[in-house]
Amino acid sequence: MSDANESMRDVKFWPGNVVIAEAAAAAGCDFFAGYPITPSSEIAAHMAAILPKKGGHFIQMEDEIGAMGAVIGASLAGAKALTATSGPGLSLKLENLGFGYMVEAPCVIVNVMRGGPSTGLPTHPAQADVMQARWGTHGDHPTIALVPAFHHEMYTETIRAFNLAEQLRMPVLVLIDEVLGHLSDGMVPPKPGEFEIVNRPMWDGKPEDYQPYFDDKGDVPPFLPYFEGAQWHTTGLNHDETGFPTTNPELVTKQMHRLMRKVTGNRELIDSIDYYEADDAEIGIVSFGSTARAAMVAIKKAREKGIKVGMLRPLTIWPFPNKQVEEFSKKVKALIVPEFNLGQIVYEVERSVHSDMVIKRINKVGGVPINPNEILAGIEEVA
Repeated sequence: MSDANESMRDVKFWPGNVVIAEAAAAAGCDFFAGYPITPSSEIAAHMAAILPKKGGHFIQMEDEIGAMGAVIGASLAGAKALTATSGPGLSLKLENLGFGYMVEAPCVIVNVMRGGPSTGLPTHPAQADVMQARWGTHGDHPTIALVPAFHHEMYTETIRAFNLAEQLRMPVLVLIDEVLGHLSDGMVPPKPGEFEIVNRPMWDGKPEDYQPYFDDKGDVPPFLPYFEGAQWHTTGLNHDETGFPTTNPELVTKQMHRLMRKVTGNRELIDSIDYYEADDAEIGIVSFGSTARAAMVAIKKAREKGIKVGMLRPLTIWPFPNKQVEEFSKKVKALIVPEFNLGQIVYEVERSVHSDMVIKRINKVGGVPINPNEILAGIEEVA
């Protein structure tokens, strides 16, 4: 068989939700707990089909609250755990998500965004949960959220989400939307060995000596799963190195700063940005996810008209790439921020650049995505 025929044989025409499920399995995910919710349900359905064949476990819980709790419990028992939901379900998961940050349980949460608030537009897309992903659960806490825009990125970023969760011992979110979740596109999945798989740092001492939050080796304590010889306490209360609650201000401060440093001290590992036609750009676009796909078409049309436009596209939306946006803004005379909501990342863009920078918002709700011509009109307005 020729290389061309071999390549064609390897092409998969999967909807985005199936891409994510397949990537999770490739990353070593062996546990899924969820509750059906449009437009993410295909992730659960596909995991139900493939996980048992791989020796993994699938469970449908009674609701999203229970699903998040099951994922955290499975993670603490040593599993690579995944759940998937949409906006109303993410709202329900947030209390247990905060618990996951506090007990440092590595897991991945996929949120296929739709309109809101409340039940909103169940079968229509939006990019409405960006701030919820960062600030939804209460208290100071670190957050990592990835925003792929293409099918190959949904595959690689899902794997990267598991790697970051394992490496930093914390929950990691992947945000797509209904467009990406249900759109089928051709892609060649990378083969095993073509991507890195990272597992959590493990305790290598005696089980009886294990302290689950002892950080002498750095900000990510080594892990020993439940049921492997150690007795350790798990609580959402602030706790000391043994896992038992404390109200000691010094110990609480130490714990909270360590949790934050897992993100702030690993930006080179976490950050990921794509630039498109940015080298000679005079007008800049900052966009993400499916809206960035429309922006790419608008950029091509604008350049055909002689307007030099380029784009900065985050693949990591949290932590937000403030420095990169600031540097990008210094090269252009205006920034355009199209997003499928009434304005969320635009506030981060405004915080990142100098105060007299021209920043044009393009916002839309109603379930119909921003199209390239709407972005082109915004480009022509500031050109």
